[in-house]
Amino acid sequence: MIYVYIAFILFLLELAYFQVARKLNIVDRPNARSSHQRVTLRGGGVIFYLGGLVYILFFGLNDPWFRVGLTLIAGISMVDDVQPVSSKVRLVFHFAAMLLLFAQWELFGSYPWWYIPIALVFCTGIINAYNFMDGINGITGGYSLAVLGLLTYVNGFVVPFMDADFLYVSLISVLVFNFFNFRTRARCFAGDVGSMSMAFIVLYVLGTLILKTGDLSWIVFLAVYGVDSVLTIVHRLMLKENIFNPHRKHAYQIMANELKIPHVMVSGLYAVLQVVLGAAFLYTGDHHWLYVAVVLLVLSTAYVLFKRRYFHLHVQAMANR
Repeated sequence: MIYVYIAFILFLLELAYFQVARKLNIVDRPNARSSHQRVTLRGGGVIFYLGGLVYILFFGLNDPWFRVGLTLIAGISMVDDVQPVSSKVRLVFHFAAMLLLFAQWELFGSYPWWYIPIALVFCTGIINAYNFMDGINGITGGYSLAVLGLLTYVNGFVVPFMDADFLYVSLISVLVFNFFNFRTRARCFAGDVGSMSMAFIVLYVLGTLILKTGDLSWIVFLAVYGVDSVLTIVHRLMLKENIFNPHRKHAYQIMANELKIPHVMVSGLYAVLQVVLGAAFLYTGDHHWLYVAVVLLVLSTAYVLFKRRYFHLHVQAMANR
């Protein structure tokens, strides 16, 4: 019953945020690089951070360093949604949040010092890649639901590694957000505050599992996003583009924009594919690394073949704008 109360509270908080966003004009306006045609409220993903506060209210403060880091991430991202912030300033906040997360994981003193800068760059790259993937209705909410669902299953039936209540509250916050976003005409977008906060939450949960088991192969739970993100960055570098500028070159964006596949279908495809790949991983036993390699190879091949066939449509569309 307590989860029903939490869902109700989060639903009301989301509606309250809509009122604030309208009053402060926190909106996303269509442009040549966006995948939508209507002015839409931005920052609805703040509910992921608010879900964390509600969790503390009901279950206590069990992971303080993570919470402070999440507050830094959500805070600078919310400011960026209202008024653009320098990339250097954002990066300082991201690094600070990561160091706090490392403190929560008790990495300092437990590993050689040179692990820290490598982990800092790697983890910061993950949350920013997650943010880059937030470009159409439902994709952040749908994919996050898939990943958190897999992690919740692992926590309950494979290897306990985290407070289940935290996972349940996080899932509820995603469901509340999806009610307003996973639809043809979204009521709100996640905004940087949403995609970055959720990325930080997913990283915390997945990283905790990896550290608990000593097995990095759990990273396969981010395989679909990972392949699209990394290969799109490589593609843009080959085109000599600034990878930090907005664009529409992700595979999912070409599906939605050039191939005119409905946003919710594309988002659903990414989410379902990740669930299938993640669920199959649980049955690979001692062959888990072979499975990860095959998954990455197949996804990468599919990405390259898809781009070779349809990227010219994107080039034509950009030339006509």
